[in-house]
Amino acid sequence: MTATAEALQDTDVPPPGGTEKGRSGPRPWRSRLCRWDVRYSPYAFVAPFFLFFSAFGVFPLLYTGWASLHRVDLASPDHMEWAGAHNYLRLLDDAFFWNALRNTFTIGVLSTVPQLLMALGLAHLLHFRLRAASFWRVALLTPYATSVAAATLVFVLLYGRDYGMVNWALGAAGMGPVDWQSGRWTSQLAVASIVIWRWTGYNALIYLAAMQAVPDELYESAALDGASRTQAFRHVTVPALRPTILFTVVVSTIGATQLFGEPLLFGGAGGQKGGAAHQFQTLGLYLYEQGWFDFHLGRACAVAWTMFLILLLIGAVNIMIARRLGKTR
Repeated sequence: MTATAEALQDTDVPPPGGTEKGRSGPRPWRSRLCRWDVRYSPYAFVAPFFLFFSAFGVFPLLYTGWASLHRVDLASPDHMEWAGAHNYLRLLDDAFFWNALRNTFTIGVLSTVPQLLMALGLAHLLHFRLRAASFWRVALLTPYATSVAAATLVFVLLYGRDYGMVNWALGAAGMGPVDWQSGRWTSQLAVASIVIWRWTGYNALIYLAAMQAVPDELYESAALDGASRTQAFRHVTVPALRPTILFTVVVSTIGATQLFGEPLLFGGAGGQKGGAAHQFQTLGLYLYEQGWFDFHLGRACAVAWTMFLILLLIGAVNIMIARRLGKTR
């Protein structure tokens, strides 16, 4: 026993049944640091997002809202003259604003409806087993990965009045050439076709992912009831995809409201006007023309906030429709 006690005294190990002073448990500062880490580290991880969002999202939004209530010239943006609601009231009397709003609506309808219908059909085809399914899925996403500038410039060549391939095909079919950029409906159809080409595959993949989540038991029950593939698509697939269809409709509508790059590049040197008669000028182009060509920065900010309010209205309609769909289930 004496030898054992002397050995324990020569080492740092505390004797049996006892504890060394200061080693009875975790040190207080370590326990406090652990509690702080658990409590505050999640905020530190998400803080960069909120910092960048505040700098590049919230601040521009609030600044444009404040500038829309002033007369501001782009040449001297630091000089603001209070105007109140004058910029908004002026939009109500501006024929070009209503023309841009009408063009935005028509181009949105011409691009959204065929786009989503084609995407739904392509997703239905890809939902069944096909050879090289991965290849076709990548091919559908290729137009979305193509830059807006490259795609629009190619379509400008296709719709050329004198040497465009579209007019060549019309001539081969016995029809006369069409000046696609000069006419109101022809120019809007041309711009809408660019949007359709770029976004159909993207929406098709969204529909395909939603179709793969539909239980196979529903299709098996429909087959036992004698339903054909078309009937199963109408009565099983489409009802199951209603939330996804609503989502794509809302997102496509928002994209159509903000349409800018395609009509700008399609119009060439004077693309901000949307053609010589403003025949395909959208709200985005009207904002661009007011702020960066006419130097009326306050009016441009008013247009931007008007577009923002339109998007809020679209979001409210989306919520109402989603609630009704939820009640009908």
